[in-house]
Amino acid sequence: MTDLDQRSFDDIDTSKPHPARMYDFYLQGKDYYEADELAAANVEVVFPTIKITARTNRQFMHRATRWLASEAGIRQFLDIGTGIPTRPNLHQVAQEIAPDAHVVYADYDPIVLRHAEALMRSTPEGRTAYIQADVRQPETILSAGKLHETLDLTRPVALSLNALLHFVPDESDPYGIVERLMDALPSGSYLALSHCTPDFAPEMWEKVAQVYRAGGIPLQVRSKEDVRRFFDGYELVEPGLTVPHLWRPDGESVEGATDAAVSIYAAVARKL
Repeated sequence: MTDLDQRSFDDIDTSKPHPARMYDFYLQGKDYYEADELAAANVEVVFPTIKITARTNRQFMHRATRWLASEAGIRQFLDIGTGIPTRPNLHQVAQEIAPDAHVVYADYDPIVLRHAEALMRSTPEGRTAYIQADVRQPETILSAGKLHETLDLTRPVALSLNALLHFVPDESDPYGIVERLMDALPSGSYLALSHCTPDFAPEMWEKVAQVYRAGGIPLQVRSKEDVRRFFDGYELVEPGLTVPHLWRPDGESVEGATDAAVSIYAAVARKL
């Protein structure tokens, strides 16, 4: 089944870079504009392994989703900060294991809506939906009709927040946002999260942050302990909070994926 809003795309601002489109550039996609390419290229100058970071983070999402569907038995997923579709998308990974899985995607960039049809090609047994909403306003996600039409919030849900919260500075209360989202989910739900960190190369990350901020994009990378706070009160799945290439590796790896080259922490945790 599919479910797609019909709305204008006139509000896509191509004059300023956007993190979803820059991420698409890092993944060697094709859905970015000149401003995104210029900003992403400037990031690559100061952080030459940024494409390794993006690909490694993507592989973590795949492995975490497979684990959630196969080992944890999760059949419902809420993916916020979806980004521009890149195969395989989360629902394709989940539905390969569980064809009846239901997935809701949410993102605030209008260009993601333009490509949302690719996110809705569900199996006949399952369902996908897309919400255009901003994680900084979690109530707009939690109150969305599509969310409640697609997911049963009395049953466990996996909340996926991959490479998102470093774009939510402290003044926007990222910890409160995660708490509010998880409070809406029942016991047995999971949080899958990845987050950039300056721990391995602080001076380099300050330069990266300057590039993003120059483009009007807030970026606040966090230490391991600060990332761990997002999981307070939840039961971390082994191996706990770690660099993503060491989270349940499956034999597939990105060449050059060292801790410093990736500079991300990632984990999955269960709500008790």
